[in-house]
Amino acid sequence: MKLAVLYSRVRVEEKLLFEMLDARGIAYDKIDDRDVVFDLHDSSAWRQYDVILERCINHSRALSALKILNDWGIPTVNTAYVADVCGNKLVTSSALVRAGVPSTRIKIAFTPESAVKAIEEFGYPVVLKPAIGSWGRLLSKINDRDAAETVLEHKEVLGSFHHSIFYVQEYIKKPGRDIRAFVIGDETIAAIYRSSAHWITNTARGGQASKCQVTPELNKICVAAAHAVGGGVLAVDILEDSERGFLANEVNYTMEFRNSIATTGVDIPNRILDYVLAVGRGEIKPLENSDFGFQISDLKTPNLNS
Repeated sequence: MKLAVLYSRVRVEEKLLFEMLDARGIAYDKIDDRDVVFDLHDSSAWRQYDVILERCINHSRALSALKILNDWGIPTVNTAYVADVCGNKLVTSSALVRAGVPSTRIKIAFTPESAVKAIEEFGYPVVLKPAIGSWGRLLSKINDRDAAETVLEHKEVLGSFHHSIFYVQEYIKKPGRDIRAFVIGDETIAAIYRSSAHWITNTARGGQASKCQVTPELNKICVAAAHAVGGGVLAVDILEDSERGFLANEVNYTMEFRNSIATTGVDIPNRILDYVLAVGRGEIKPLENSDFGFQISDLKTPNLNS
């Protein structure tokens, strides 16, 4: 067994993974994505690996690398299909809805005028997000029409791909927290509450982590959300609504977990490696889809009404 870890920089998470690999005596290579050159006609240098664990920070690099590796038939965690779905909030939300996973209501608009219409159909406040982004960046809570028109104008003037589609999300009155759950394969292995007086509760924005008990109900929606995007090693963000209960919000495919090991008491890096090694041994097969060579139709999404 030999694996590679493809990364952008060595954060705490990567250090922990390297330490676990060393402790387990597993042969592996560290591959910095800044040094990589892919020859599309020659995959020989990569075929020495039974599996490649992707830990890139840059979404474009991650998706491109995974696409190439998967086209060569090299197993990866996660797959290009999963990265493609999770890397775009619009695509993630559509996948959740398609699979029947309870989730926040989303409206998509293509112009500032239609975006204002979508916002006012929801009623204020609403949340505006870039379809592509992470760590709670560039989120806007829109409290009135003046704010809506101002933010939408800014997005239109910025004119980048990230701001060309307007992703409008209903505002959920959270109980001062949300839930970050860690799903590996068919199990929610751990979860934390992220609490903050601010409406954005990401730990990257100052949210405080505390242990969240993984109940059967929470496990069911988290696994369903993970399956909806293709499965693997994923972090699922859940919001609590006073009337509808748990709602899936986002799914992350290159998850950070440094603040959650001591908080939950779960050895997350070793659980990740258990899954990666199972993929490398062929015990877990990549799923196939017409776009990427994986097929997600074989996934069994739990019946949330059972």
